[in-house]
Amino acid sequence: MGEKRKILVVDDEEIVRLSHMRTLAGQDCNVESVRGGEQALANMQAEPADVVLLDLRMPGMDGLSTLKAIKETWPETEVVIITGYPSVYTAREAVKLGAFDYLAKPVGPDKVVAVANQAMARRVLAPSEKGKAGDSGDPQKGWAKYLND
Repeated sequence: MGEKRKILVVDDEEIVRLSHMRTLAGQDCNVESVRGGEQALANMQAEPADVVLLDLRMPGMDGLSTLKAIKETWPETEVVIITGYPSVYTAREAVKLGAFDYLAKPVGPDKVVAVANQAMARRVLAPSEKGKAGDSGDPQKGWAKYLND
């Protein structure tokens, strides 16, 4: 495989960014981090990420607005919401906007690696596999089925 895949960590808390970067460092990918939505979009403009780990509550542009902008401009990028303020409403909105997954903090290192790997696998298969039999292209997989109450 030629070039390394890119994961972008977006969180206003430095400790969270550093933790995710350290956790993902051994995963044979490039990991970058920024502290907010505006910086995430600028980073994506320079070099789109394959996977974005995105906080919801940040100063300036919030996570849902950032998610929407990313999916509109880079629809193949998989976005995982990781929030310290989970709610059914934001989970539903994230699903509607195309989030790959929605996790509540704190998230352990094993879970960060697992969800990043799952999102990366889907991203790598996206151009060739989406739309084939058995894959509706619907981002509402797994956890999302529990939100239909």
